Amino acid sequence: MNASVRISVSSLRAHKRRFAGTFLAVLLGVAFLAGTLVMGDTLRASFDTMFGNATSGTDAVVRSAGTITTPGESQGVRQPVDTGLVSAVEKAPGVAAAEPDIQGAGQLVGANGKPIGGQGPPTLAGNWIDDPKLNSYQLAEGRAPSKSGEVVVNRGAAEKGDLRIGDTTTLRTPDPVEVTIVGLATFGGEDGMAQVTYTGMIRSDAEKYLTAKPGEAASILVRAGPGTGQQELVDALTPVLPKGVEAITGQELAEENTDMISGQFLSLFTTFLLVFSGVALLVATFSIHNTFAIVVAQRTRENALLRALGASRRQVTASTLVEASVVAVVASAAGLAGGIGIAAGLQALFPAIGFPFPEGDLVISGLSMILPLAVGILVCLGSALLPAVRAGRTAPLAALRETAVDQSGASRTRAVVGTGLAALAIAVTLTGVIVSPSLWLAGSGAILALAAFVVLGPVASTTAVRVLGSPLDKLRGVTGGLARRNALRSPKRTAATASALMIGVAVVSLFTVFGASLKATMDQTVSRSFAGDVAVSTPSFGAGGSGLSPRLAPAIAERPEIDTAVGLGRGVAEVDGEGRALTVTEPVALERTFDLGNVQGSMRDLGDDGIAITGSEADKLGLKTGDTAQLVFTDGKKQTFTVRAVYGRSELAGDYVITRDAWAPHRTQDSDTLVAVTFKDGVSADDGKAAVEKVATAYGNPEVQTRDEYAQSSAGGIDMMLTLVYALLALAVLIALLGIANTLTLAVHERTRELGLLRAVGQTRAQLRAMVRWESVLVAAFGTVGGLALGGFLGWVLVKASDGASDSAFAFAMPPFQLTVVALVGVAAGALAGLRPARRAARLDVLRAIATE
Repeated sequence: MNASVRISVSSLRAHKRRFAGTFLAVLLGVAFLAGTLVMGDTLRASFDTMFGNATSGTDAVVRSAGTITTPGESQGVRQPVDTGLVSAVEKAPGVAAAEPDIQGAGQLVGANGKPIGGQGPPTLAGNWIDDPKLNSYQLAEGRAPSKSGEVVVNRGAAEKGDLRIGDTTTLRTPDPVEVTIVGLATFGGEDGMAQVTYTGMIRSDAEKYLTAKPGEAASILVRAGPGTGQQELVDALTPVLPKGVEAITGQELAEENTDMISGQFLSLFTTFLLVFSGVALLVATFSIHNTFAIVVAQRTRENALLRALGASRRQVTASTLVEASVVAVVASAAGLAGGIGIAAGLQALFPAIGFPFPEGDLVISGLSMILPLAVGILVCLGSALLPAVRAGRTAPLAALRETAVDQSGASRTRAVVGTGLAALAIAVTLTGVIVSPSLWLAGSGAILALAAFVVLGPVASTTAVRVLGSPLDKLRGVTGGLARRNALRSPKRTAATASALMIGVAVVSLFTVFGASLKATMDQTVSRSFAGDVAVSTPSFGAGGSGLSPRLAPAIAERPEIDTAVGLGRGVAEVDGEGRALTVTEPVALERTFDLGNVQGSMRDLGDDGIAITGSEADKLGLKTGDTAQLVFTDGKKQTFTVRAVYGRSELAGDYVITRDAWAPHRTQDSDTLVAVTFKDGVSADDGKAAVEKVATAYGNPEVQTRDEYAQSSAGGIDMMLTLVYALLALAVLIALLGIANTLTLAVHERTRELGLLRAVGQTRAQLRAMVRWESVLVAAFGTVGGLALGGFLGWVLVKASDGASDSAFAFAMPPFQLTVVALVGVAAGALAGLRPARRAARLDVLRAIATE
């Protein structure tokens, strides 16, 4: 074994450049994985610290005990508590202070007239709490609000909106309220709580604008007196609280908030990044395997000489694995340092583009370092295992031959196995997509399809390269023909080199197709369900934004140009024990503006005790028109509703519809998510839109859009998602290009004598460079075409599987322009990857090349 190590070390010293591509592939893959894990640990610690700071002065919280959580929501809706409880809480043993905490949505408008925030993180408003220990915000400049219309805002929001103390602006609650900024606040010493915006007002204003009626608060914050612990305080409070109201410690509240973020957002985010780390490492695996396969093939005579001199198979195999181990350990260790740098870069980048991440020092745990190191070493050793075994099988007589070149092609066994895998992939996929909709079956089919593409690569490469390279004979003459024949020389090598790029392009194409399909689905939904002329909405997603004033739709309807204006509000209630979202609206106007499909019963007769539901929900609950259903609201009240209509479509109207009169006794802060407007006959689109915009100006100036504009803006978040996906996938494509460049560089070394002879018989340096570059382009074109085909297929699978697993109808779309751009980028990247090997080939000394052994 010592001899194997010495041979390996000597080989690495002599041929450092051969392993440069492998080194970089491992380094980048490990760096991305380590960066993802470090970023996840850092975010968890930062959120933990942030929520701990927010509740550091709060020893107990009194709140409603029950919540109603609707499907797809991570945080339930709680019933408000009566602020009259404050006096009873203050009298409990151990209580030093108690303050009602009123919270709601409130979005500030900046100096330029545009809303601040609203793209994900919450935009909060509440009463300014005078007790500095109970208030999670600290006054940094100015003073606290003392009269109606005065507010304190967090310094980060003020800077984003270019607002200063003394400025007057608008606060959407969602009704527009004119406010004057009298103070700026910080949160835990920072300009705000991550990207959350906050506006603090006097208590009477908070009750007026953020609650359904005075005397309600989200919770009551309690501070303990000296010598009283948090749990001791909770035990003292519990006996004085009415039924349905609970007290928890401040520590428990901080843990709940951290768990909510970690369990939902952070888990999803880190999983998202880990998927791309996996793609990068998968691409790196192909590049690493290809490098070692070529190196072993080039060292056939060297290994044969070792065997002839007495080295055993095990020793030859071990020497190759030792080389792989050295590269793996050094590259993985360097990748750990790179991962820390990536985490620091992500930490600075994401808040700059609006992601809700708090600031904090990097947290580097042992697992975040050990796991990427182990993965990098295992990936490298696993990729080198087959070439190492192949090296050990080298016959001693091979030392008598010329340097071996990997001439292995597409065997019949490979063709049969690949075809069988492809048939199985299609069968499993179609079963999971059409016969029995299942994301698991569809995913299994997608994995089998990827395996089939890899196995069939060498079989397809010969035909594909001939077809793709056929124009080169006419366009580039002898140079193009030589490039094509070089790419055909080893189908297995060409396929292995192209496979790395194929996977990267496939994932890019997959997300491109899925993103285009989501946009097409939104467009289809709006076109099919929305019969109005314009839509009024607030451009926000996530928890941000404040919604639209419920008074906006009636105000628009009064205009002479308008036929119908209907607002869609949102409520929640338990139906048959399950949390459900309710659409709060005027049912008659809803039916006139939206296509509800086949309606059984009448939307006109809902009143304050009737409900309309979709056919799918009616079937689940076993209900029909005339039946009754019991709803339990967040205020704890139960009410029996009669099903007076069952309608067909739910895409924009929701699954449950009740009137505003029915919702009014149970509502909290009231707002609409959308106002749909239909013009009277004869009113032009421009005149109608102008009339709506004139009214909307007085209600915080929300956006007025045509039906097509509304569909496009509703899908706006998809473009942001795709941009992030493309940026993350750039690493995988970079690793694939390194693999192509490394393969070509090794091939140039392998074909030194051949290239020297070409130069000797008259080939110019420019022709030699062009030959190597075009070979690179052909390999990249093969990988790109295969990636587009695989990505398009996987995109179709994902869309159809989502369609079968969801109540909504998904539309499949193949975006030709975007896919053409992907194809061109893939081919151009191949040309770029061939530059360095081409320059190196052109610099060969002709006489030395011919004389090489």
